[in-house]
Amino acid sequence: MALSAAGRTSLVDAVVEQLRAQLADGEWAVGDRIPTEHELADLLGVGRNTVREAVRVLVHAGLLESRQGNGTFVRSTADPSAVLRGMRHAGALDVLELRVALEAEAARLAAARRETHDLLRLRAALTTLREEGDRDADADLAFHLAVVEATHNRAFTEVYRFFSAQVHEQLVEALGDHAMPPVDLDQHEALVVAIEAGDARVAEEAARELLRVPMEVVAALTGGAR
Repeated sequence: MALSAAGRTSLVDAVVEQLRAQLADGEWAVGDRIPTEHELADLLGVGRNTVREAVRVLVHAGLLESRQGNGTFVRSTADPSAVLRGMRHAGALDVLELRVALEAEAARLAAARRETHDLLRLRAALTTLREEGDRDADADLAFHLAVVEATHNRAFTEVYRFFSAQVHEQLVEALGDHAMPPVDLDQHEALVVAIEAGDARVAEEAARELLRVPMEVVAALTGGAR
């Protein structure tokens, strides 16, 4: 099915909606590479910059994935916007409880399934976290993503990627970076040690302990509101 040319008003939004519709209609399957910026610009009758911005919107939404040097690929044909809207209405404590559930199970699975390259990546992520400082959200997220990817469960990894950015945005919006406690580097170390040892029970407990203080802080700041 060919794309129809977009009008001149709200061009980026129009292109986003057309590409979103094409994905929902099955024009491209998950894993397919979509046409290049140049090809899409010709099909839609718009400039390449407009296409580039529209693609960025869909990458951020989790529908597309940009791979440097290879092109842009379909990550999902299901629009997650409804889920995102629901997340934004959730309270900070609700969001943290979701994070505990995901990360505790990830730690347990990682301890049972980790391979040598996973352990090396975890150590490297921990080193970066120590070097970047105990309030670097990006370094902390990279560490926890390394734990999740050590589960070797693709579905788990995709779900965590999808939700983790929303978790961080929700907490910052509700509380501000300054209100959150610094990252507990020693507890991160304890989690890595448990995964290295293959101790699933201790790894799960370490993951829960990592988030105990943030949950207590959030509960105190919000009065336990959800």
